[in-house]
Amino acid sequence: MRYQVEVLAQGMPQPMELELAPDGRVFFIEIAGKIRIWKPDTGTMVDAGEVKVFTALENGLLGFALDPRFSENHWIYLLYSPENFEGQHLSRFAMNGDQLDLTSEKVILTYPEQRRECCHHAGSVEFAPDGCLIFSTGDNTHPAGDSDGYAPMDDREGKEPWDAQKSASNPNDLRGKIIRIKPKADGTYEIPPGNLFPPGTPGTRPEIYCMGCRNPWRMSVDSATGFVYWGEVGPDAGGDNPRGPRGYDEINQAKKAGNHGWPYFIGNNFPYAHFDHATRSTGTLYDPANPLNQGVNNTGRPELPPAVPAMIYYPYGPSKEFPEMGQGGRTACAGPVFHYQPGFDGKGSFPAYYDNCLLWWDWERRLIKWARLDKEGNFQGIEPFMAELPCKRMLDAVFSPEGQLYCLDYGETWGANPDSKLMRVTFNHGNLPPQAVASASPLSGPLPLKVKFSAAGSSDPDGETSALRYEWKKTGSAEVLSTEANPEIEFREAGDFPVELHVRDTAGGEGTTAMAITAGNTPPVVNLEFPVNGDFFTPGQPVAWRAMVKDAEEGDSVDSPDSFGARLLVTAVVERGGETAPGLALMKSADCFNCHAVNQKIVGPALLDIADKYRQVAGALEASVDRVQKGSTGVWGPLPMLPHGHHTRDQIHRMVSWIYGLQPGSETPQLLRGLTGEVTPPGGAKAHRFVIDATFTDAGNIAAGPLSGKATAILRTRQLEAEDNDGLTGARVLGGSSAGGGKFVGAIDHGHSLQFAALNLAQASKVTCRTASAGQGGWIEVHAASPDGPLLAKLEAPVTGGWETWQETTVSLSKPEPARGDVFMVFTNPGKGGLMNLDWIRFDP
Repeated sequence: MRYQVEVLAQGMPQPMELELAPDGRVFFIEIAGKIRIWKPDTGTMVDAGEVKVFTALENGLLGFALDPRFSENHWIYLLYSPENFEGQHLSRFAMNGDQLDLTSEKVILTYPEQRRECCHHAGSVEFAPDGCLIFSTGDNTHPAGDSDGYAPMDDREGKEPWDAQKSASNPNDLRGKIIRIKPKADGTYEIPPGNLFPPGTPGTRPEIYCMGCRNPWRMSVDSATGFVYWGEVGPDAGGDNPRGPRGYDEINQAKKAGNHGWPYFIGNNFPYAHFDHATRSTGTLYDPANPLNQGVNNTGRPELPPAVPAMIYYPYGPSKEFPEMGQGGRTACAGPVFHYQPGFDGKGSFPAYYDNCLLWWDWERRLIKWARLDKEGNFQGIEPFMAELPCKRMLDAVFSPEGQLYCLDYGETWGANPDSKLMRVTFNHGNLPPQAVASASPLSGPLPLKVKFSAAGSSDPDGETSALRYEWKKTGSAEVLSTEANPEIEFREAGDFPVELHVRDTAGGEGTTAMAITAGNTPPVVNLEFPVNGDFFTPGQPVAWRAMVKDAEEGDSVDSPDSFGARLLVTAVVERGGETAPGLALMKSADCFNCHAVNQKIVGPALLDIADKYRQVAGALEASVDRVQKGSTGVWGPLPMLPHGHHTRDQIHRMVSWIYGLQPGSETPQLLRGLTGEVTPPGGAKAHRFVIDATFTDAGNIAAGPLSGKATAILRTRQLEAEDNDGLTGARVLGGSSAGGGKFVGAIDHGHSLQFAALNLAQASKVTCRTASAGQGGWIEVHAASPDGPLLAKLEAPVTGGWETWQETTVSLSKPEPARGDVFMVFTNPGKGGLMNLDWIRFDP
């Protein structure tokens, strides 16, 4: 493919923004207050410092920017939520090399916020080409309550957190705005010309560049024109109503100062109506040409500038104006504008085709798009971006001076994710090598072994797949076994034979992959009779196991229990939800633990021995990555390690880094031998899953090396965290300060559901749910097998007065037939949205 994607770093929890320093270092921040730096010279990530922040209600370290003269003054600007001030600070700090100097803080600007209720803080920080500092602020307004997903304008006493008129449409308040100032060397700032309200205008703040913003969470400034772009995260109403339009997300452009409408208008200036919350009566529609803020919480002038419509806007459902956006959840984000330079070609830069295009995306729909602009910056249309970018939730992106794209992927859920990553995307301007994809069946077996190979899936990114040429070879041999795409090859001698597929195109480009064939030996079959997937366990209480092994060459464990039991290795480890390192997760999904254990030799050396040998040796990490990818012989004994060309170098790098990080005495898997026995999961710290693996490695056969077979049982605690579900429909995993594990399932509407796979309810008679609701409340139905399967229980989830005001409800549970199977939690309250949050579910005897 034309685009090359490199994962530079992974596993940083909840990243927020990134910036490129002039020397090539990549700075990024995490919402909990940390600043980190990825260093291109070493390819490593360092902790640069941390500011103490208030993190509840979506606060934290929100945004940052490097000074335009960073290489000279080393200044960095942070927008963060102090612990001792109810609001936000924009402060300037100095960097001392790779470290933040906390004593250098100069508080440039502060603005208060309410912390009674959630949320909307935005927080992008950018510098414009004229040296102005621009940052976005949210309306600091609760999106739910009696607004019912429409514009929140609750004038009742005590309902200020539900009134965006106090902030977004208040010209005397910095919330719900795009702020533009000119920092000065002494830590103060001046007001640049061109802002919305000239200094001295009664009832206004001169720092305001744009007003009428709801939650401009991701903002960018065009490095050439200074035009400001932001993604406006919109409200939740699913349909039009006399109160106003359905919810829309927006991509906005500001060539000059303006009022962008919220909470009176949305989308293409679609107006809301005045709504009296006390009488529940709907009044007249607001006028975009002459908007007035007559709300009781407005501290500024009532007369507002005319409303500016959005550049792009789309609802939950299909969009008539922008059909390419599809439908689904919405979180619009604006990225950078790409400007092509003639000297870019050959440096991995993006092509001239995208010159003057805005890169933008939807964080929730996982769509990445271009907005094509003309020379004056006028919107011309939407075009797709690469489909191959392995990005789950694009968070922030910048183009380097060489025209390469650096971007942050937030990861799978709304909380802290082990799969978040920093990536670099480059463009290949020359001939692209073919992509070699190989498969074979069987991979092992008795002599003579006939193996059907296939090159299906191999392709030429330049579109000449039909002209590809194929060669199958044994690794290290010049002999060509076949030049067919899908040959059958017979192996008559016993041994381990790494087989490579070489794929070449007409321009000489070549792609290679490899796989291992073992002739003369058959892998053993291992079966765990008990426990099995879905069984419950209790920390501190023993779990019994019994396994059986059948091996084509050696027989059955029933006939030779002592011999087989001595070679059956049982490993057991507690997984504490969300803490699995990326490298370990990759190793478990690959074949690594067939040949290696943490602290005991199986086929290959113990992983702790590898870590002890190489941990402090210069260059050892890269050498180990090479050996894993290409294969090796004689490093740890006579048995070869086969090549793992099907893994990317980055994947192998993360696996080996995890191995090098192992320390003696740390919590590692328990290791036991035998066909039967007991293993006790540790008590104490909260466990989510207990994983038992039974692995048997045979003795090999003549020249054919040993093979392993494995059976796995994943046991769960009786209390299941909602975010650890096996399937989620409609609802979302969110972060919370008081939820178990810091996460819960929220954004729940009628008909949403979650699934837990293969639970054993034979010894469960009660079910308890921990829920919270500041919305509609509702019920949770527990169904067997499917969302409309047999009803096992129904619990009420009442309104508790807060989205993290938790309450436990317990009811009796009917036993399904059969007792083991999938269980679905279905949320109900017909016609309603914003029902509840679910923290956990517990199945008690």
